[in-house]
Amino acid sequence: MPASKLPPQLVPFDPVIGRQGHYAGAVSRLAAFAADVGISWGLFSLAAAILTFTVQLVSNRHFSLAEHPLLSLIIAVIWEFLYFSYQWSLSGRTLGMAILGIRIVRADGQNVALRQAVIRTIALPLSFLMLGLGFIGVLTNRNRYALHDRLSGTAVVYSWDARAARLRWLAKRSSEPIPSK
Repeated sequence: MPASKLPPQLVPFDPVIGRQGHYAGAVSRLAAFAADVGISWGLFSLAAAILTFTVQLVSNRHFSLAEHPLLSLIIAVIWEFLYFSYQWSLSGRTLGMAILGIRIVRADGQNVALRQAVIRTIALPLSFLMLGLGFIGVLTNRNRYALHDRLSGTAVVYSWDARAARLRWLAKRSSEPIPSK
């Protein structure tokens, strides 16, 4: 019996296509954001340690960013802005999003421009500042738009492609060799 004639629950799952292009769910988005927070703060802490060491080495005086909370806050905000907006404008994904196989696109499916990436980065804290209500749309609407998605005209979609990953255990099982791109 051909696959098109099978009942929907019996249609074979194609692991190569999978969920690619579908709107990303709340768990994937949250896990990617958590990974990004860890990566971002790890890089920030490393840079702060290098800065502290360099200043102490050059000036032979004790220096710590922890002793300058306002300066630390300003640098952290600038760092987070650059971390997210640069990566989103470059490839539509951050490191955490790449690990989880999701990316942002414009609402029409095209690649994100710098303008949308900057607007999304500025609007992201608004979703948190509204006591998390800015994320309700991810759970309630079909397109899974959060507040910052609506304001920037973006959407988060799955983009994991097993063929591009070149991982045997994710690739489609067939007798044909996997074509290279």
